[in-house]
Amino acid sequence: MTRVTRISGFTLLELLVVMGLLSAVMLAMGAALRTIAQSEDRVDRRLAQADEVRVASAFIRTTLGRVSARKVVPVAASGASPLLFAATPNALAWVGVMPARYGQGGRHYFRLGIEPVGEDASLVLRFLPWTGASTFPNWSQAEARVLVQSADALQLRYEDARKVPSVWASEWVETKYLPTRVELSLQTPAGAWPPLVVPLRLLSDPESSGSGGRGVIGGAR
Repeated sequence: MTRVTRISGFTLLELLVVMGLLSAVMLAMGAALRTIAQSEDRVDRRLAQADEVRVASAFIRTTLGRVSARKVVPVAASGASPLLFAATPNALAWVGVMPARYGQGGRHYFRLGIEPVGEDASLVLRFLPWTGASTFPNWSQAEARVLVQSADALQLRYEDARKVPSVWASEWVETKYLPTRVELSLQTPAGAWPPLVVPLRLLSDPESSGSGGRGVIGGAR
């Protein structure tokens, strides 16, 4: 009698089923890894944005928070403010103190606003050492520091706390005194920043680096 030897193995249909299951598992794993990578990118972008907000806010608070109220003599034009403080809804110029830790300390002219940088627009702070002039300098000749890359718009408001109740305005037209606080609202492609409110502390001695002899408006000494 002849014995028939049976060869065991997988059929073509079984192989196709297994390959289909493996493909589905690989697709699921690829989608999960892609989602994880995208989540990490979003987290990195948020952390970078938060760090940019922190650094820019601290620098603005430091430079804008200590502003000179010394009157210039002579006044540049009849009816003009004797205070070097130019405030519009989208830009702000003032005289204040640059802390020594940011480079050359002492009195400086400052200007904050949106400017084109390359092919983009950014929040830029311009500054020049104080010369004693009764007008602001040519800002195109000033040093510039980009505080925020890719900034779409800057909105400014100014508080007059001498009125009861206090009044916020988008432009400062008073000629005899400075606002109590300044509110900055910045719009970026990633979204709007939380409004930054900076109390203005008047320096009785603008040549100092901020120690001693300060009057305070809208904030603690």
